Amino acid sequence: MKITICGSVKFIEEMKNAKLILERGGHSILLPASAELNQDKSFWNRMKSGDITKYASMKAERMRGHFDKIKSSEAIIVLNYDKDGKKNYIGINTLMEMAVAFDCGKKIFVLNPVSENDPYYEETVSMSTVCLNGRLENLK
Repeated sequence: MKITICGSVKFIEEMKNAKLILERGGHSILLPASAELNQDKSFWNRMKSGDITKYASMKAERMRGHFDKIKSSEAIIVLNYDKDGKKNYIGINTLMEMAVAFDCGKKIFVLNPVSENDPYYEETVSMSTVCLNGRLENLK
């Protein structure tokens, strides 16, 4: 299956590891450009502190590019690890990616369960997400 990985830029190393695991399982995997280019949060913070117009343009370009990857895939997998004290974190960018996948009729997998206390719980559940219970190997 052709799958696009989604998640916080904080999880770049986890994205790369997930790609290797999923490819061993016979899947074709697309990563966000930031993961491909090793552009972590510090890169984006530097960009933001410089020319805001350049930052916004690059951010928009990256978002469109990732949306295109989602549209070309059969499914997405959201790597929702703990982040900054938030369990199984899904941020606004990832939620937007999930919405694109949902609108395009793609399968949506989340690595870890989404808590009922999560601010996007209702939206996440409404998109018929499939939870892998922390195991990439559960992806079928």
